[in-house]
Amino acid sequence: MATDSWALAVDEQEAAAESLSNLHLKEEKIKPDTNGAVVKTNANAEKTDEEEKEDRAAQSLLNKLIRSNLVDNTNQVEVLQRDPNSPLYSVKSFEELRLKPQLLQGVYAMGFNRPSKIQENALPLMLAEPPQNLIAQSQSGTGKTAAFVLAMLSQVEPANKYPQCLCLSPTYELALQTGKVIEQMGKFYPELKLAYAVRGNKLERGQKISEQIVIGTPGTVLDWCSKLKFIDPKKIKVFVLDEADVMIATQGHQDQSIRIQRMLPRNCQMLLFSATFEDSVWKFAQKVVPDPNVIKLKREEETLDTIKQYYVLCSSRDEKFQALCNLYGAITIAQAMIFCHTRKTASWLAAELSKEGHQVALLSGEMMVEQRAAVIERFREGKEKVLVTTNVCARGKQRTCPTWSLCFGASSESHTARPFRSGFLHSRIQEHF
Repeated sequence: MATDSWALAVDEQEAAAESLSNLHLKEEKIKPDTNGAVVKTNANAEKTDEEEKEDRAAQSLLNKLIRSNLVDNTNQVEVLQRDPNSPLYSVKSFEELRLKPQLLQGVYAMGFNRPSKIQENALPLMLAEPPQNLIAQSQSGTGKTAAFVLAMLSQVEPANKYPQCLCLSPTYELALQTGKVIEQMGKFYPELKLAYAVRGNKLERGQKISEQIVIGTPGTVLDWCSKLKFIDPKKIKVFVLDEADVMIATQGHQDQSIRIQRMLPRNCQMLLFSATFEDSVWKFAQKVVPDPNVIKLKREEETLDTIKQYYVLCSSRDEKFQALCNLYGAITIAQAMIFCHTRKTASWLAAELSKEGHQVALLSGEMMVEQRAAVIERFREGKEKVLVTTNVCARGKQRTCPTWSLCFGASSESHTARPFRSGFLHSRIQEHF
């Protein structure tokens, strides 16, 4: 597949992350979060967890940037078929799917040796004849992008020089990331071409797109389908809506996505993916995907049997810091993640720990995605031993397996619960008023 100039932006983005690999903590500058994100210190940046709402799209992009391998997901997959009487199939190898040789070669070239858990169950449904609609819950790093990309590439007729597969992503950056997967998997299929319906990619009026696959953001795709007539939506065979939970959190995207879906033919295959399945996401999915098969993740019961939990009663911030230093003096800690309630507290704590001689990184929602990815990678490699982060940046981050995790100054149970849900909390310091 020919390399599109838009996809080059992805490589530049990753290069930018590498260029930040020499980040070090300095007081009043950049500091890392509990989950490894870097945060710029701002003396006036005292914001509560509720005020400091993380951009879900940025979080999703961060997950894609820092995950080079598939996540070992322990959650069990639950498949709810549209027709309960239909036999349920799963596959243990890509050969069982009877893919075109060019696609199978592309799959192996990407490093997939066997299907992931989501791929085992989703691919037989997506590649069935006739094609079946699917709503799937799948988190970043589980191989779901490769799964729906494989479904799109399998349906394309290379001889037909018009859009046949349409994929919606919430943001320009996420569209580029998905496009990179399409180009990698399709590199042995040079007849297949990809177009990006994203900001800045302007075409002349009256022009028709000859690429078989289009990936873009809802607003631009809607314009290309309705106002500018670059795409004939009635010829679309596969429609993918990725990151649905991020999509509905972005103003206007939900309505635009529904308008696009209504332009498509009745026999178009509809595929929707979301990391979470809140009521709002489920209602949106049901509007977009008629008569779906559903794949959900069964949440295993959380067990705290192997986790030792402690708390220390403190009356002031300085007293909490002294208690933290006492803990460091009493037990051996290889790596630690410390959750703070505000950016200001996180910046202060990171500076104080640095003065004590600790190798500290700081992470917060103010940092650019590439900066956060670089901080997380450095912490993962052991270059910093302490990662200080805000509660907001703790949401959805990949576990970096510290030996010790702590909530510094949490004021409500919702904040102290975050490390517990992640399954690695060994200690917490909580201020009681």
